[in-house]
Amino acid sequence: MSNEQDNNPDFDAIAVGAGFAGLALIHYLRDAGLSVRVFDRAADIGGTWTWNRYPGAMTDSESYYYCLTFSKELLQQWSWTQRYPDWKETLDYMHFVADKCDMRRDIQLNTEIVSADYQADSGHWLVTTGDGDQYTCKYFISAMGMISEPVIPKVQGMDTFNGPLFHSSRWPEELDYAGKRVGILGAGATTVQMVPVMAQTAESVTVFQRTPNFILPAMQKPMTPEWEQDIKDHYDDIVAKCRNHVFGMAFDSPVGRNAVDTSPEEVQRIFEENWNGSFRWVFETFEDLLADPEANRMASEFIVRKMKERIKDPEIAELLAPEVGEYPLFAKRPPLDHGYLEAFDRDNVHLVDIRDREPLVEITQTGVRTTENHYEFDIIILATGFRAYTGALEAFPIRGLSGQTLREKWKTTSNSIMGVCVADFPNLFMVTGPQAPFANLPTSIEQNVIYITDCIKKMESEGYDVCTPRQDAEDEWSAHVAEVHAQTLMAEGDKVHSWMMGANIEHHNPRVLIYFGGANVYYDKLDESANEGFPELEFSCLAG
Repeated sequence: MSNEQDNNPDFDAIAVGAGFAGLALIHYLRDAGLSVRVFDRAADIGGTWTWNRYPGAMTDSESYYYCLTFSKELLQQWSWTQRYPDWKETLDYMHFVADKCDMRRDIQLNTEIVSADYQADSGHWLVTTGDGDQYTCKYFISAMGMISEPVIPKVQGMDTFNGPLFHSSRWPEELDYAGKRVGILGAGATTVQMVPVMAQTAESVTVFQRTPNFILPAMQKPMTPEWEQDIKDHYDDIVAKCRNHVFGMAFDSPVGRNAVDTSPEEVQRIFEENWNGSFRWVFETFEDLLADPEANRMASEFIVRKMKERIKDPEIAELLAPEVGEYPLFAKRPPLDHGYLEAFDRDNVHLVDIRDREPLVEITQTGVRTTENHYEFDIIILATGFRAYTGALEAFPIRGLSGQTLREKWKTTSNSIMGVCVADFPNLFMVTGPQAPFANLPTSIEQNVIYITDCIKKMESEGYDVCTPRQDAEDEWSAHVAEVHAQTLMAEGDKVHSWMMGANIEHHNPRVLIYFGGANVYYDKLDESANEGFPELEFSCLAG
């Protein structure tokens, strides 16, 4: 507990969140000779994969690059069982890393952080837990993840429902949905994963959909010994590919190949040839799919045709597939599916269009009422998404130099310096905060943690007490992020309530939350900053 009276903090660094970011911080900060304590309110390590345990929950990144890369030995020792790991396998992997690296001694679970306050006189952060305990540290780091704070919609009558009603990311362990009537509010990535699994045993599953999604096939497959060996023989190349890819994936890029410069016949041939699952289809076919409206239209038409081919009922097909031109591909994050579309061919799976046909009115004691019908349910699931990038950082007061909280600072815009630092918040770091790229998360996490560690190493080796993010650097980065964002088709995300712009939150103005200039370019900028001595920050010593 606090040693503030002799100006020695309890820990060099305190991090909140024991997922990928928390584990990476333990490794890199320990290696730098620092003491670190990671707090998490959950009862287990794992971050997102501790909370998201709904039926069908799995990654959308392929397993062999959805991992930390700081140890070549660990990469060789761990074996994945399938192309996309489910939540349990991902959690098992994180346990493996934590145990192999003896990380649990630096992790304190079942501990919620309720406030963090910068102390200007000492240059330390005062961190308070829900139990009233207080700890001090020189460096306070958010490892809470970009998608961890759920959005709970305000629907009339929600507190009157007689059965279980909960957000999908807070799945009750004891829940038995077999033979039950299940209603799901929301039709994003979570629902796309849930429905095929739940439909197998539930009496009925009804999805309330606002905006249809472009849905890509996952095409799950088991990991074979031959495939695994090939991966392990080429891990250095795989890691390098992730580091140098626009979305942090181990993909090959179609350098110089644009759909608009290719004959229609050849475009269709390349589309068909690459229709083999994952986001590879978007990033390995043509360079211009997310930048050129005509190229995006061609990609959208192809996806819609493929979707409709998989759905028997033409009316359902029209509801599930977006209308081409309604919004660009990737203005909303497209889910990968494992039989979602085919699930609607089952007699016990139903779709309700709450945007155009039956707007939602209220939740009743026994179900959901729309303008046209009343649907009876035993269970209601809120698959209503998350407060992306900023939600966890705004969930409790984090007060900076001026006393202003991050929530107050970000009331209208969520600006930062490269998603890592925020002006007015000295010695505060974020892993994948707002205005960082949206990319394969373990890759981005590790690049962020390396940058943060290098900054701290500079402070410790040169005897600095405080690093203060410069306001002009924050303004410059935010302007750059906005400029890049405006040049992409993702800028239309506000039209379709995209979480990538915070447009899924009621009474919350859309904002630029993501750097779309390429994850590889972003990683280069981190390296450039570190090599130049972190010019975005001012380093100082306390008086005396």
